[in-house]
Amino acid sequence: MYQPEAYAIALLFMIGSMLCWGSWANTMKLTPGWPFQLFYWDYVVGIVIASLLWGMTLGSLGGGRLSFLNNISSADRAHILFALLGGAVFNVANLLLVAAIEIAGLAVAFPIGIGLALVVGVLLNYIISPQGNPFLLFGGVVLVALAIVVDALAYRRREITSKALGARGIQISLACGILMGSFYPLVTKAITGQNALGPYAVAFFFALGVAICAVPANYLLMRKPLTGRASVSMSEYAKSPGIWHFWGILGGAIWCTGAVLNFVASHAQIIGPAISYAIGQGATMVSAIWGVFVWKEFASAPASARKLIPLMFGFFLVGLAAVALAPVIFK
Repeated sequence: MYQPEAYAIALLFMIGSMLCWGSWANTMKLTPGWPFQLFYWDYVVGIVIASLLWGMTLGSLGGGRLSFLNNISSADRAHILFALLGGAVFNVANLLLVAAIEIAGLAVAFPIGIGLALVVGVLLNYIISPQGNPFLLFGGVVLVALAIVVDALAYRRREITSKALGARGIQISLACGILMGSFYPLVTKAITGQNALGPYAVAFFFALGVAICAVPANYLLMRKPLTGRASVSMSEYAKSPGIWHFWGILGGAIWCTGAVLNFVASHAQIIGPAISYAIGQGATMVSAIWGVFVWKEFASAPASARKLIPLMFGFFLVGLAAVALAPVIFK
C-alpha cells in the first residue's frame, strides 16, 4: 500500500482531507429542494464505492502485509468492529448535524456541534496516541475553535430576522458534537495494535459501518424528521432526476476521499491521529470559503457581519499553522 512518511507529503494529505471534507456539501447545492434524507442514500453509496476504489488502487500499490485485500483477510474481529462502530457513530452524528442546522441555524449548530467535536476529538485522540508538541496542538485547536465561533457570529448577524433558539436544537447540537468527536478515536483503535487494520482497509469497513447504520437511522428520519417537517418516501427518491443521484454519489465519494487521506496521514509515524483530525476539522472554514466567495452568502449581509470574515480567516490560518507545526517543533 502507499503510505507517505515524509512530513511534507503527509501534510498535503491532511490539507487535501480538509478540502474534501469542507467541499462535499457543495453537491447538495446542486440538488435544490431535494430533502437531505433522499440525498443521503446516494451519498452513502458514494462513500462505499470510493472506499473500494482507493483500496484497490493506492491501498494495493506494492503489495505487502497491509495491502488492501491482505489486510482485510488478516485483521482480527475486534479491529474490524472498531472501524464499523466508527462509521456508525459518524453516520448518526452527520444526520444530527444537518437536523440541528435546520432547527437552530448555523449560528448555533456549528459552534456547538463542530466546535465541541474538535475539542472532544483532539483530546481523545491525544490520550490514545500522544504525538506532537501539545502546546502548539492545543493552542492551534483553541484558535480554530475561535474561528468557528466568529463564523457563527457572522452567520447570526447575516440573518435578517432572528430565530427563537429552542432547547431542542441546542440538545441535538450537543449530541452531534459528542458523537462527531468520538468517531475518530474508534478509527484510531482500529489501526492500532497487533492484527490491526491499515488506513485503506479501515476506510472500507468504516464505509460499511456508515451504510449499515444509515438504513435504519436515515429511514427513521424520513418517517419522523427531527426538524418537524413533513415525512418523505422512497417513491420521491425514485422520481428524482438522474443528475441529482449523480451529485449525491459524487458528494459521498468526495467525503470518503477526504477520510482516506486523513486516515493515511494519521497512520504516518510523525503525525498521529490527534494532529490529522485537528487539521481535517478545519473543513468548517473551507465550507465558509465556499459560502463567502463562490455562493456569495454574504453579498447582501450587513457590514457588521462582513467585518467578521477577515477575523475568522485570521484565527483559522494561525491555528492551522500551529497544528501543522506541532509534529516538527518539539517542546
